[in-house]
Amino acid sequence: MAVEQSLILIKPDGLVKSLTGNIISKMSETELKIVGAKIVQVTKELAEEHYHHLREEKFFDELIKYIMGEYHTKRVLAMVYHGENAIKLVRKIVGVTDPERAEPISIRGKYGRVTRAGVFENVVHASENTKEAEREIKLWFRPDELVYTLYPTEIKNVKIDKVFWK
Repeated sequence: MAVEQSLILIKPDGLVKSLTGNIISKMSETELKIVGAKIVQVTKELAEEHYHHLREEKFFDELIKYIMGEYHTKRVLAMVYHGENAIKLVRKIVGVTDPERAEPISIRGKYGRVTRAGVFENVVHASENTKEAEREIKLWFRPDELVYTLYPTEIKNVKIDKVFWK
């Protein structure tokens, strides 16, 4: 069995419905480890890069508005789960994208819905495969935000302005 990682996003509809605890409890059935977690206010650039493969779909603009929180709250909880067969285990618990087709005991089947406007409020995102997981994790997290070094890193000397507490 391969040790893998998966990005899990609890989307704005999941946060506004206070489902975070329920989702994390359900995810614990996988026995995977959380190696990174943070609340993110999703920018348009991050949303578009995350969903770049859907750019040509007619629902792309709605999807971007949805993940940016224009319908619910402007927050997403991003987490990285790590362990043996992470992708398969996470995908099974999460369920298929369409909440109406998801197993009723899956996260999407239990908590998701399709609005009258046709927007899939499927509560969570989960990486589809190891290649996408790596791309997504590198997009949402810096190496120093994870408790394990999951992918090769390098040190670069950069000068940036950073905000500090007064």
